[in-house]
Amino acid sequence: MSKIGVGKEVLSYCNKCKLTLAHIIVTMKTVSTIGKVECKTCKATHAYKDPSAVKATKTKTGGLKRKASKKTESISDMWLELVSKATSQSQKYSPRTEFKQGDVIDHPKFGPGFIDKLIDNDKIQVIFRHEIKTLIHNK
Repeated sequence: MSKIGVGKEVLSYCNKCKLTLAHIIVTMKTVSTIGKVECKTCKATHAYKDPSAVKATKTKTGGLKRKASKKTESISDMWLELVSKATSQSQKYSPRTEFKQGDVIDHPKFGPGFIDKLIDNDKIQVIFRHEIKTLIHNK
């Protein structure tokens, strides 16, 4: 296993990009604790945020919002639980296919996902392993 240190690359959650992306370590708090990182995508410098610590919380409108908090379940944990409890077979994702709540899909870019919510007649909210996306369907 390679040692972590200043100048090394690490995955961190970027608040500006709202994604888990590659970052360069800028400072270390201790020998084994990362301090600040610089996003390789947007070049923002911020405190290191462990991607597994990014959580999902419900918003007032019923959608899901990401938040770094220890009181809520992480998106990865929620995804794992939903996919393991799913009773339907995984279906290949296509915008032309009609899906229903509770279906498991296999997206070519985002991987396996669980359909959490139907939005209108042509949109679905899908929980993927590390993020929640709104996709079209039934077109």
